[in-house]
Amino acid sequence: MKLFLMMLVTVVVYCTVTGQAPVDAAKKAALRDTLAKDPVLFLKVASKAMKWEAASLPVHVAGPIYFVGTKGLASYLIKSSEGLIVLYTGMPSSGPMIEQSIKKLGFNPKDIKLLITGHAHSDHVGGMQYLQKISGAKIALMEEEKDLIESGGKTDFHYGDYPVYYYPPVTVDRSLKDNDVVELGNVKLTALLTPGHTKGGTTWVMNITDQGKKYKVVFPDGISINPGYRVSVNPSYPGIQQNYMRTLDILEGLKPDIWLPSHTDFFDFEAKSKKKVAKGNNAFVDPQGYKKYIAGARTTYNQVIKSEMLATQKINN
Repeated sequence: MKLFLMMLVTVVVYCTVTGQAPVDAAKKAALRDTLAKDPVLFLKVASKAMKWEAASLPVHVAGPIYFVGTKGLASYLIKSSEGLIVLYTGMPSSGPMIEQSIKKLGFNPKDIKLLITGHAHSDHVGGMQYLQKISGAKIALMEEEKDLIESGGKTDFHYGDYPVYYYPPVTVDRSLKDNDVVELGNVKLTALLTPGHTKGGTTWVMNITDQGKKYKVVFPDGISINPGYRVSVNPSYPGIQQNYMRTLDILEGLKPDIWLPSHTDFFDFEAKSKKKVAKGNNAFVDPQGYKKYIAGARTTYNQVIKSEMLATQKINN
């Protein structure tokens, strides 16, 4: 039964993000309903099935960007002329693994000057306190997300009542607004407010140069709709539907050369890493993959709205 759940949750997570239909839609719907009612089971099964806490080798992506995450969760190291930036810090267990990956690349974790994230869920900020303690790095976060990360996950609109989702809290040094620019040495990152998945979801945008070529890099965030979320009927929080609509429009218009989301399965990280042997850093140049990713997210959004409306109609009839 446990293996069956692990296999099916993989299908649910993948299809939720990509919008692709599973082999068995009925099984997907049934499992999603089960996970919606049991957030603890969702975290436990998803974490294991998607290898969120399994160590992975670091990889140079392009320019100043390196992957230092786990097999299932992305963490990115960005090298600047004045120190290091880490975007996403994985689960609470991920801090030491990220530290070791940074060392394997030849960098000193104590040179981390800035910690940032896309949203403050335990699978993306769990290792932040650990990395801050070993480096003294500052934390910059969208102001709509500040209360969540400083509470250690306790104020989350959906997971706040479940201690399994809590993580070591940190204090935010700089609160960001939409379109704020974060700079460290020769690196500039623009923070775009892309709420939906959380109230302060943040997509980061930067321009890099690799081997003489210029690339637009986007770290998209905010579009995943987790089991149990309510979007149009009895919304999980006021304005969630409008937030998702706004975020989908914003992300659709970015058109990056390279896109690096928070989960490795979202963008075929393993396959792209293997292609580096033959194609070099061009393996991560994937504008068409990004279009497909956003189109899939929009399809999922429309499906969620439709299913909520149909369920309401059945109740009213």
